[in-house]
Amino acid sequence: MRCLIFVTNDEIRKRYQRLPRRFFPVAQRNKPLAALGAAFPHTIPILTGYLFLGMSYGVLMKVSGFSFWYPLLISLTVYAGSMQFVTTSLLLGAFNPIQAFVMTLMVNARHLFYGIALLDKYQGTGRKKPYLIFGLSDETFSVTCSARIPPEVDKSWFLLWVTALDQLYWVVGATLGGLFGSLISFNTEGLDFVMTAMFVVIFLEQWLKEENHACSLLGLGLAALSLVLFGPDRFMLPAMAAILAILLLLRKALEKEGAAP
Repeated sequence: MRCLIFVTNDEIRKRYQRLPRRFFPVAQRNKPLAALGAAFPHTIPILTGYLFLGMSYGVLMKVSGFSFWYPLLISLTVYAGSMQFVTTSLLLGAFNPIQAFVMTLMVNARHLFYGIALLDKYQGTGRKKPYLIFGLSDETFSVTCSARIPPEVDKSWFLLWVTALDQLYWVVGATLGGLFGSLISFNTEGLDFVMTAMFVVIFLEQWLKEENHACSLLGLGLAALSLVLFGPDRFMLPAMAAILAILLLLRKALEKEGAAP
């Protein structure tokens, strides 16, 4: 029997903050390093998930006949998670840019909603914004929306470190998988559940932080309704569109109740 054990971000941060202050003398005087110290604990659950899935992607590329440079460079320049798995089959087939464009749009259309939701969050990030947009992933979006940035920490640097660390985990995992893919033989059954478990942990942590659960319940309800109406293969985009529309319509009321995200 296999089991996955996750520790909530709050517990990780408490243990991290118990380390003697002498370990972080520079971080107290340097904005980027102080932001790194604040951001890293938030990304530890993503580290576990991305290393596993990144390695599985690297292994897939290796057994498909590609050198480890391919998953490394694609993870650095594309960094699209699930789309990278699709890219493997596209690279093995005939060159068809229109098909690649349509497939990419279908797989990653949810990022349109992520971008709209983060308009306020990314204000004032200056020259960091292009990379923040490029490096936005499902997990980075979840942490960015749920994390409470300490007032003494620079917001733009905090967001940059969360994004950069998440991509680093994926790049390292993909590269290791590409390097050692031919040497690794293991049962990958259930590996895809790592990401689901990670999202559950992030959601539960946010639930515990909330004083008012209206937004969380609204999201769960609309997602369940979309699942019933559109089925498991097509419910995500309608659910996200409905959640975004309802949150925009009810934003003022939710802010009065202290439940706005």
